[in-house]
Amino acid sequence: MQSRVTFIAAASTAATRAGAFPADEGLDVFGKKDAAALAKRLRRSGPALTSPAVRALETASALGLDPVVDEELRDLDLGRWAGCTLNNVAEREPESFKCWLSDPAAHPHGGESVEALVSRIAIWLNGVLPRQENIVAITHPAVMRAAAVAAIHADPMTFWHIDIGPLAVLELSSNGRRWMLRGLEN
Repeated sequence: MQSRVTFIAAASTAATRAGAFPADEGLDVFGKKDAAALAKRLRRSGPALTSPAVRALETASALGLDPVVDEELRDLDLGRWAGCTLNNVAEREPESFKCWLSDPAAHPHGGESVEALVSRIAIWLNGVLPRQENIVAITHPAVMRAAAVAAIHADPMTFWHIDIGPLAVLELSSNGRRWMLRGLEN
């Protein structure tokens, strides 16, 4: 039997619409509406897991899921940049921002590096590998990018070449020995 993980990105928030790094906030009106629409076509089988973030918990609820919180599915820790717009950070700290975008090991914001996130999610995927279950995981675009990078053993720099929007769905499957990227619906 194969294992499958269907990752779903949290629905939109005010920060998403403002082009800001997320803080721990709830869904906006559009996010709630869009999640309810996705719920009608979501396949349900196996356990549901979620990030502890409010936006992930509210997305799971809007999808009609009763998930278990999994701390490893938490978003990339953006340190002092959380809640700031990308433009604001790029203007205020141009060299730090440029470094962060070009070096997966960098974490000038005082939080977690992309490299550390990819490693964390690779360990999580390896823990799920032998379970032979179909898991739905409500999480964040950064976590989903990291999962794709880890699944195909890509260079962490490829993280920046994957576009994941609110309510995107990423599916990975496993034969018990390795993960394969099955698809991405954005």
